[in-house]
Amino acid sequence: MLVLITYDVSTVTTAGQKRLRKVAKICQNYGQRVQNSVFECIVDATQFTTLKIELTAIIDVSRDSLRFYQLGKNYKNKVEHIGAKDSINLEGPLLF
Repeated sequence: MLVLITYDVSTVTTAGQKRLRKVAKICQNYGQRVQNSVFECIVDATQFTTLKIELTAIIDVSRDSLRFYQLGKNYKNKVEHIGAKDSINLEGPLLF
């Protein structure tokens, strides 16, 4: 399933800046960054649960926020991209 993850981490403090880096790194382990604080991740139910647990353990719920949008398996009909930066084939191989 495709899950869209968005986050807003308070970076006023050094601890907040560290949380932001950790959140981004975990998201990169599961998917592709499509905007500054937005990732598209193709995951199964187990991976999704693990991802939520990992991210929830990092954020400060009194200062930060996470949003998960579950677009399911038929996401290709639900996502439209216009503008700069070509869309990425999330199901293709990830090359670094």
